[in-house]
This record gives sequence, C-alpha cells and structure tokens, in this order.
Amino acid sequence: MSEISAQQFMQRVLSVIDRFERAGPYVPAAIDWQQVHAARWMAEGAGGWLRPLVKGSEAHLRDVIGVDRQKGLLQANTRQFVQGMPANNALLWGARGTGKSSLVRALLAEYADQGLRLIEIDKTDLLHLPALVEQIRDLPWRFLLFCDDLAFEADDSAYKTLKTVLDGSVETAPDNLLLYATSNRRHLLPEQRSDNQAAKMVDGELHPGEAIEEKIALSDRFGLWVSFYPFSQEHYLAVVQHWLTEVAAQYQLEWAWDDELQLEALRWALSRGNRNGRCASQFARAWVGRRLLEENQAGA
Repeated sequence: MSEISAQQFMQRVLSVIDRFERAGPYVPAAIDWQQVHAARWMAEGAGGWLRPLVKGSEAHLRDVIGVDRQKGLLQANTRQFVQGMPANNALLWGARGTGKSSLVRALLAEYADQGLRLIEIDKTDLLHLPALVEQIRDLPWRFLLFCDDLAFEADDSAYKTLKTVLDGSVETAPDNLLLYATSNRRHLLPEQRSDNQAAKMVDGELHPGEAIEEKIALSDRFGLWVSFYPFSQEHYLAVVQHWLTEVAAQYQLEWAWDDELQLEALRWALSRGNRNGRCASQFARAWVGRRLLEENQAGA
C-alpha cells in the first residue's frame, strides 16, 4: 500500500468513527403495548431496553392438562392483579417439563384483553430492575415479570439482589408489576448435607443453621408457592392424547387411540427417562409427522 493510499484509508476510518460518534447510542423505539403483549429485557450497561417478542403459537390454559389445582391458584392470583387488587409474587417449582412455563404464558393469552402484559428477564439481569421499572412505572398496563428456570449456585451472590427485589420497596415493586418465577428447586439454592451440621437445639427446639435460614429466606419472599409433581402414567397418557388431537387437527389427520399407540407413547417416554408434558408434546409431533410422511409416500 502506497503512502498516499494509506493516508486515504486512515481518513476513511476516521470519517466512519466520526459518523458513529455523532450518531450516539442506539435508542430503541418505544413499545406500543396496545399491539405488543410480550417483550424481553435486553440488558445494556447499567440499564437496558425492551425488545418486543414476536408471537408464536400461543399456549392456552386448556393445553395445560392435569394441574387443575395449580392452574386455579395462578388464575386467582392473576385475576386479582389485573383488576388492581393485592396479589403475590409467585414461585412455580417442581419437576421439569410439567407445565410451569406453559402455564405462565397461557395466563398471558387468557388475560391480555384485560391489560396483562409479559416481560421476560434472565436472572442475571434482575439487578437492572430499577431501570426496567422506570420504563413501565406510569403505564396503565399490568406487567408480569417472568423469570424462567430461576436457580442459583452456592457461590452465586446474585440471589441477594433478588431478595432485595422481593422485599417490596417502593422503587423496585410498583403496583403494576408482579414477579412470576419458575424453578426446579423450591429454595432456589442447592441444599447440601453439610448445611444441617450447623443446626442446634435451643430449649428443646431444633433451630436450623444460618445456611439453611438463608436459603429458606429467599423462597419465603414469594407470597405464593405453586408445586408441580412428576406425571403418573395415566396423567402422561392423557396429555399425549390431548397433543395428538391438537397437532393432528392442524393437518386434518385422522387418528384413533389404541393399545399399539399407547405402547408406542410409553416407549417414547421410557427412552427419555421421564414422563412429562414436554415429552408428550414431542411424541405427538413426531408421531403425526411420521404418519403424514407415510401418507405422502403412499400417495406418490
């Protein structure tokens, strides 16, 4: 590269940098919550912005099978919230794939017409909650802050931030914001045998050690605990039939439940080592897809 061309190159680089600096930081467009029902918090520096989520296939309450008690608890709490009445932050905990996340998203579909909106946030971004609150505090909508798969490791200090959030200070908990979190752990932190070694007897009563108290204190800050348990075989097969009906209807596929299909569904669950709603949905999609492929090949 000659000396002149090198100078021209550097001038172009400086020109690009100058235009970039004059452009300033990226400022996302304000969300039209009349049209947008869900968004995701995108952390950036000490704050962040809300990115609208494109609607996919919506989950509905009818699709969450066999958890009527859990569904009733969440519906009642959410109805209170959207109608401006006192309501509690909720922790949905228990076995994986049992409908925890699906239930939260189904609540959005159920109550969106009543002003409910959903904001998804990662656990690591909860420390930016004050910045998020400033963007929604004075809006007329009712926002569910949804943190999926919330859990912390033993050396993770981020849970202390969450404790502060759940304490309900004026800054972090406006009336139009409620936190729903899902987790496989009831206490959100790993529980170890060594935690019990600090327990002691005081006046004939057993008092847990500080480590256990710390772990219990975090989940205690959720006013509503909703527990989900592993599926029985009967429960799993009922969910399989539901999803077969739903998926087959999308493709006008006729099907019938029989012993052979039941055995195939059970083998599918056995190969994955789990019977749950996610497994049932996956089996339905695989089975319907295979049948459609077979019909296309037979008609070719």
